[in-house]
Amino acid sequence: MGLMTGDEKHGPAATSTLDALWVLYDRVLRVTPETAEDRERDRFLLSKGHGPMAYYAVLAAKGFFGEELLPGFGSYDSPLGHHPDRVLVPGAEIGSGSLGHGLPLAVGTALGLRAQGLTDPAVWVLLGDAELDEGSNHEALAFAGPAGLDRLHALVIDNTSATHGWPGGIASRFEAAGWSAATVDGRDHEALYAAYTAPHPGRPHVVVARVEPKN
Repeated sequence: MGLMTGDEKHGPAATSTLDALWVLYDRVLRVTPETAEDRERDRFLLSKGHGPMAYYAVLAAKGFFGEELLPGFGSYDSPLGHHPDRVLVPGAEIGSGSLGHGLPLAVGTALGLRAQGLTDPAVWVLLGDAELDEGSNHEALAFAGPAGLDRLHALVIDNTSATHGWPGGIASRFEAAGWSAATVDGRDHEALYAAYTAPHPGRPHVVVARVEPKN
């Protein structure tokens, strides 16, 4: 991440996700540069697209593109924009940055895979806690639980940046809609891995990763 310089980097939005992304790509996701087009691959959708530096750093570390691209982050002729573009960034499943779209897209992806008889690929989507203020997320999470989308996983980075917060905690909102839920320290790699791999038969799963407050 230190290679990416310049203004308007949304630094906290990126640094808050770094540990959670690394554990996910290093130990859980079944996707590599060689299998990025394989229909049996796991899918990762970055909904919190306004802070993509950690995402780019992890993709580079995993070989989706060369580290020599990182210093050009955000420049006019760089594929690594301030918001990821799926047609420019190898390994990116969606274009994102306008908040509130990733979870609905992940629900649709999980439904589409199920409709095709693909029951092994997992679908992961990373959101920010403030992003949950967007109403589209609530329609999506209210649907996913009763639909039993057990290959769907949401990863919520909680850096206490939501305007109003959540009475009872973020996990309670998902649990009320029939999701399995775990809340962990977003800097603890073993806790993240255990939460990512916890069984949740018949239900979608959310991991709330708490990190230091944004402000």
